[in-house]
Amino acid sequence: MKHILIVDDNKANLASARVVLCDTYKITAVTMGSQALKFLENNTCDLILLDINMPEMDGFEVMEKIKANERCSAIPIIFLTADNDAETENRCLEAGALDFIAKPFVASVMRSRISRILELEDMRRKLADKLEQKIKEVTDIKSKSQQDALTGLWNRAYTEMSVNELIENGTVGALFMIDMDNFKAINDNYGHIEGDNTLKMFADTMRHFSKDGDVLCRIGGDEFVMFVSGVTSKAEIGNLAGDIISDLCYKIEQKKFETNSSVSIGIAQIPGDGGDFSTAYNAADKALYYVKQNGKNSYHFFSEQRENEKTRAGNLVDLEYLREVMSRADSGKGAYQLELDSFHHVYNFIRRFVERSGREVQTVLFTVVTDDNTVVESEETEIALEMMEQAIYTSLRRVDVSTRYSSKQIIVILMDANKENGALVAQRIIDCFNRLYKGKKVSFEYGIAQMDRNERFVPVQ
Repeated sequence: MKHILIVDDNKANLASARVVLCDTYKITAVTMGSQALKFLENNTCDLILLDINMPEMDGFEVMEKIKANERCSAIPIIFLTADNDAETENRCLEAGALDFIAKPFVASVMRSRISRILELEDMRRKLADKLEQKIKEVTDIKSKSQQDALTGLWNRAYTEMSVNELIENGTVGALFMIDMDNFKAINDNYGHIEGDNTLKMFADTMRHFSKDGDVLCRIGGDEFVMFVSGVTSKAEIGNLAGDIISDLCYKIEQKKFETNSSVSIGIAQIPGDGGDFSTAYNAADKALYYVKQNGKNSYHFFSEQRENEKTRAGNLVDLEYLREVMSRADSGKGAYQLELDSFHHVYNFIRRFVERSGREVQTVLFTVVTDDNTVVESEETEIALEMMEQAIYTSLRRVDVSTRYSSKQIIVILMDANKENGALVAQRIIDCFNRLYKGKKVSFEYGIAQMDRNERFVPVQ
């Protein structure tokens, strides 16, 4: 049942209106504007019949106060007036009333006008609800188009737009490029479902360490971007990056992946390293590359890298000095042992060398095997891999190259070796491993193939 509030200082008019309407509507009747306002503080109604001429506060003043209250401003109002001239009618409508009813009341007219106004109000509310629902649906569709489907983070396009708007409005901060080291090994060894769960875990960790005003993004694959707003202190930014790395590495460790996976972060400060998203993104990407080339599982500021480059630019060197500096990290013994990312570039460089020179180069793949297919603890496998890497290092020449592909395989490149020599070298490595390894559960088998001048490095499955 609809609820009507009647405000009229004439008690006879109130009684008359109540008799006309009480069979159809719930009625609340008051004699003063202040009483109506008091009622509306804690109650609401579907329509107000408001007398114009009242002591203390006339109907127009009461209506102004009702409209000023956001909670009840939408309640439709019909004025009650003994003045039925055009000027009064115009003033009522200008004040915001939907209609007016002349006194003395004509019962059928009153019921008809009230019924029409309430019907129109129901239609207005339904249309407003539909419009609100449509707006919500469009907003949801737009939001989903701007989000990464897997993690719920923003996509690259939205992030670029959002960060540029923040920068244009004077927001300072830092842009993190966050990348998981050896993520492909998780997909390969444990399946894409586990890989997707790991990416969701990344997103949840970023949310945990973010605040209002930050922008979180998944660029694609295992690459994420985090715009940290309002921070300028390198110490604070570095502590945040360190906390993210520690938390993610702990969660990866809890999953007991045997993939040697970790987290690397490149950092660009805004506006120092870039006055827009694209410039800051490229700076953070270069800083991330530095981390990847220097051990991974850490963070690096682009500004520090740039300072180092400026320092070197101010100190011109000759070739002899350059040769001496570049060779300081070379121990002068054994095979080069590289991370897989670096090995990828070296492999393709050697392939180009083979293509031009026609020299013979062998690729050897060593794979962990266990006695009787028994399950071996990861610690034991790791010890065996370390012994194998030592055997490879001591058994090969300085021109040969190796890398650990996964927790179960090691790749070796043998320069200037045919298949027969390659097999002899591979067996020599295994013999050396057998002398170094004191365990009984793990051994290695190998496969060997000649590098084709047209092939490119594709990690083995």
